[in-house]
Amino acid sequence: MIATISWWNLDRSAQTIESLRTYLHAEGVAPWEAIAGMRTKFWISDPANNLWGAVVMWEDHDAMSQSLPPNRATELIGYPPTWRSSFDIEALVDQGLPRAWFGAAHAGAPAPGHAPVGFPQGGP
Repeated sequence: MIATISWWNLDRSAQTIESLRTYLHAEGVAPWEAIAGMRTKFWISDPANNLWGAVVMWEDHDAMSQSLPPNRATELIGYPPTWRSSFDIEALVDQGLPRAWFGAAHAGAPAPGHAPVGFPQGGP
């Protein structure tokens, strides 16, 4: 699984966290309710730093590459995310699952397409 985290700094936008909340409640969630390969999506905010964002958990890279609903946050905010990055999920504990989930690399092998990363002598 892969997690994608996107953050917008709203300092340059006419949008506010409150206006984005209003959009989210009115129409923002519905387009994302039936996306194949998307395990979960949640929207996040940080009022102290004027940030709005989203976290998406994907089953695999193919799911991330499919045609997705329009990115209305980018349209409303007026510019792409200030910061976006994707990460491999190594383990997941979800109260709705019967047991913990571990990523492909749990047996000690690097995930496909990823080189192992070591620390300099002496450890981290």
